[in-house]
Amino acid sequence: MKTNKEAFRDYLQLEKKYSVHTVNAYLNDIAFFEAFNKTNFEQEGIEKVNYNQIRSWIVSLVNAEISNASVNRKMASLKSFYKFLLKIKQIEVNPMQKHRALKSSRVIQIPFSEKEMNDLMDVVVDPVGFEEVRDRLIVDLFYTTGMRRAELISLMVHNVDLSSNAVKVLGKRNKERIIPVLPVVIEQFNLYLKERSYLDNIVDVGYFFISKKGLKLSESFVYRLINSYFSKVSEKVKKSPHVLRHTFATHLLNNGADLNSVKELLGHSSLASTQVYTHNSLAELKKVYTNAHPRNK
Repeated sequence: MKTNKEAFRDYLQLEKKYSVHTVNAYLNDIAFFEAFNKTNFEQEGIEKVNYNQIRSWIVSLVNAEISNASVNRKMASLKSFYKFLLKIKQIEVNPMQKHRALKSSRVIQIPFSEKEMNDLMDVVVDPVGFEEVRDRLIVDLFYTTGMRRAELISLMVHNVDLSSNAVKVLGKRNKERIIPVLPVVIEQFNLYLKERSYLDNIVDVGYFFISKKGLKLSESFVYRLINSYFSKVSEKVKKSPHVLRHTFATHLLNNGADLNSVKELLGHSSLASTQVYTHNSLAELKKVYTNAHPRNK
């Protein structure tokens, strides 16, 4: 018979369709609380705890200088676990029922400017050889589609349809979406596919982006690639694939795209997730408003 944690793991994977990374994060948070509870309250298991025990853990995390955002994530894991236990009738009262999240300041990512993007394109003109061509296409694809790093790494050859200028990606919770590709990037696709065909031994043949040894790219490699490229043109502290995704959304909004369209392109499940990108477009809107309104002449 499965334990409650094993049943919860199956629920997250099979019903919620969370990624392996997310499932492991939830289970790790639960395991940490279980260890804390055993040490401090000498109690095996965490099915029958009260909120005071959970609050003690919160206090210990805050005292250990864990950020409020990280504490809230751990509490979200516990909340989901107890909600699941209530659903399968393993508990009668949810100890997290009246919990309120800690206040957490939102970290605003600063996108690259249009000038920085143009400067970068000037730096990497006419790439030569497999790796240069691949790296330029990766940068172009991040900026012109807004796809996530995991989506780019997992992009499959059969999901690239150059005849219709589109790619199909697998997003969070295994949700598929089709993203249009700008005609200007198609030439880069064709050049990459040509260079890719010259490789002697492709191990991970199904994956679109691979290393020179024919292996699927790692997340750390892609991060280092973007950081290295943008170090040539930007002095921003954060230079990552996520900042490029943020840049994609911000530049679309600045140039008149509506929020719902950007939401669909990004693969967000709600507008609330997309609205984080509007602070920059609002700044642009204020500038246009100030320059254009006759009362400001």
